[in-house]
Parts: sequence; C-alpha cells; structure tokens
Amino acid sequence: MRLFIGIEFPDPLKSSAAAAATRVRERIARVATGAQVRWVMPTNLHITIWFLGNVREPRVEALVASLKEPLNARSFTLRVAGAGAFPQSGAPPAIWLGLVAGREGLLAVHDQLLSRLLPLGFEPEKRPYSPHLTIARIKDVRPPDRVARAFDESRRIARTMCQMGRWYW
Repeated sequence: MRLFIGIEFPDPLKSSAAAAATRVRERIARVATGAQVRWVMPTNLHITIWFLGNVREPRVEALVASLKEPLNARSFTLRVAGAGAFPQSGAPPAIWLGLVAGREGLLAVHDQLLSRLLPLGFEPEKRPYSPHLTIARIKDVRPPDRVARAFDESRRIARTMCQMGRWYW
C-alpha cells in the first residue's frame, strides 16, 4: 500500500487553501491553455511530512506502533503564500503553494520522524525536505514554459496568500 505521513487540515483551513489554489488554477488556465492538470480535491489537501512509498502489510504494524508515541514538537503557525512548480526548470510535474511560516516546525517534525523511521528501514528522500502544499499534478504542458509564465504573472499581480491556522502537537 502507498503511504505517507502528513498534516491534514480542518475544513475551514482547507477552504482557505482551496481558495488560494483556485486563484492559481485560474491564472494557469489563462496562461497555460491546454495544459493537462489534475487538481487536488480540497478535501484531500495536506502537507506531506514523509513519503513512505509502497509498504507491504507486515511492515505497517511496526510503522503504526512507531507513530503512536506523541512527537515532542512545539506548536507552530502555518502560513501559505505564493505558488510554484517543481522542478525550477524543465517540465514541472507538480504545482504547490509555498510556506512563509511554519517551515521550522515542519522541519522539526520531519527530523523527529527520522529517528523513528530509520530503524524500520524507511530512508528519507535524497533531496532535502521542502515543506509545501501540493495543489496539482501536471500531466502535460506544451510548451512547458507556459506554467512558469503563469507564476511570473501571479507574482507581479499579487501574492496568493491564506492564513493556515495554528497547529498543536
């Protein structure tokens, strides 16, 4: 089964993030006409802390047991602002909303999970953890620079911002 560890938002915060995603969607529709984009449903919006990948059933029990103990992390506020796409160059496979507050808290949670998941054989990704809120997956854009132009336009017009509330661990 394909698993990840993430933060799920309460409904009012999902609505705020969905509204920001809608503004990004509208900009991309104007600039990257014909792009094949699969948008994340508002009910599924979350921030991934650790992608685990395909996990076989026998490992799931040990994984769940390792996550039952509460994390020792301070409360923090998440604030989402701006949008972008991975990677910075070439055809981007994902569109995200960025974080301007709460990155340190998410990094601390990620680091605490490291000590729990490594003994179970779950390695962190090769690239550094970069907290973000994925709002879409791009299937095809011709030409790929159209999505980049959509983000350049949105930065000039206004930053897409929404307050994401306070989280307690």
